Amino acid sequence: MSTTTTSTATSYAQIPHVIGGRKVAADGRTGPVYNPATGEQTGEVALASAAVVAETARIAAEAQVAWRETGLVKRQAIMFKLREVIANRADELAAIITAEHGKTHADALGEVARGLENVEFCTSLMHHLKGEYAEQVASGVDVHQVRQPIGVVACITPFNFPAMVPLWMVTTAIAAGNAAILKPSERDPSAAVWLAERFAEAGVPDGILNIVHGDREAVDAILDDPTIRAVSFVGSTPVAQHIYTRAAANGKRVQALGGAKNHMVVMPDADVDAAADAAVSAAYGSAGERCMAISVAAVVGEVADEFVAKVAERLGGLTVGDGADPATDMGPLITPDALDRVTGFVAGAEGEGATLVVDGREVTVDGGGFFIGPSLVDHATPGMRVYDEEIFGPVLSVVRVADYDEAVALINASRYANGVAVFTRDGGTARQFEFDIEVGMVGVNVPIPVPVGAFSFGGWKDSLFGDTHMYGPEAFQFYTRRKVVTTRWPDPSESQISLGFPTHH
Repeated sequence: MSTTTTSTATSYAQIPHVIGGRKVAADGRTGPVYNPATGEQTGEVALASAAVVAETARIAAEAQVAWRETGLVKRQAIMFKLREVIANRADELAAIITAEHGKTHADALGEVARGLENVEFCTSLMHHLKGEYAEQVASGVDVHQVRQPIGVVACITPFNFPAMVPLWMVTTAIAAGNAAILKPSERDPSAAVWLAERFAEAGVPDGILNIVHGDREAVDAILDDPTIRAVSFVGSTPVAQHIYTRAAANGKRVQALGGAKNHMVVMPDADVDAAADAAVSAAYGSAGERCMAISVAAVVGEVADEFVAKVAERLGGLTVGDGADPATDMGPLITPDALDRVTGFVAGAEGEGATLVVDGREVTVDGGGFFIGPSLVDHATPGMRVYDEEIFGPVLSVVRVADYDEAVALINASRYANGVAVFTRDGGTARQFEFDIEVGMVGVNVPIPVPVGAFSFGGWKDSLFGDTHMYGPEAFQFYTRRKVVTTRWPDPSESQISLGFPTHH
């Protein structure tokens, strides 16, 4: 939750809402925005009241009427243009992400690229919005189904992907004919404002993409507003549960993606060097602040000692520092609270009975940034906080298991089921793992199995609340409603009264 301020002795850059095509300043409350690499406040973001949310919803609803009537060919052309304008300025967007989130510039560029995959998918909106038709279902009767937009939708996005996740949500919603209200994280809000400018540049009309910054007051107003008919969310499991419960109780369509505790199984026949490389990349990239980060390595059999040693060796070669420095491998955490939380997990690991192989608290970086180095915990077990809870930081826990069956049972017992990976050279093992595992996204020798844009993203269990996954084909299902039309053009002489239930005969 953002710290609210009402006045400041220092003048900071003001980060406004974007409503109906206009930049709108704060109407009272603001929150601080920091550069996590220095710890310095760099901006002040407007925090919306419930009244601002209601007015934004009204403006979006008015704009959506004309946007729905806009031809699919024109909408499709706008998606092509949008892809072009973002791709041509990707470096600029990446710099904004690094300045407010802290991830390395290269990592931020990767985020932009993955967001653009969904923009590219939406350039085929003509295909994705096609309906169905069946003629002569009964004598002289035809049936067709069409997809129609929902109206006004809200997209509530997390701090860890301030460009990619908005592009996953709002692009599809708008391509499908809706108006969108994007509520980005108040911790790194500038990327959303930048995106709104690019959507306008591509030809998206005023009022179709609106940016409303805020904290819980704004979120609850979104969940309660009757004009907003659907809500998409990515964040922690407790917040996802709150959003799903409250929005659904208000009759809204909801998809709420929650937390994760992603496991990577290392089989005895795996290439241990490749597995160690993958574990380091997937556990410590973006300082572990990814919902698809590997946070547990379940290592089978005697290969565990070798695997732990190789991971520890690689951690010694990582450079922790400002993400804007090309020499940096891993940047800071997003806030001081995040740093305190992750430090607490590392500090408590040995007291729970685990072995602290690499202690990230020993890493120091000049300046006042929110830094902790990569940490490696061995001999973790279920029941330990370091194993059970989502840490969302650069901590990899190793669990030693006797065999394949124990590894599968361990993972399937977890309340989270977002992503999982197995490293093996045996095709039979890989196939059986795919069959046995109760997780939404599976990687075989791929540590972060985020699907390409033509597929959809989402986990199971407490990692997803709602029935529909994000981006790709399922997103067009979520952001549209199906309408079925039954048609008959009888000859006037055939007219007759019948009180029986209609049948197709």
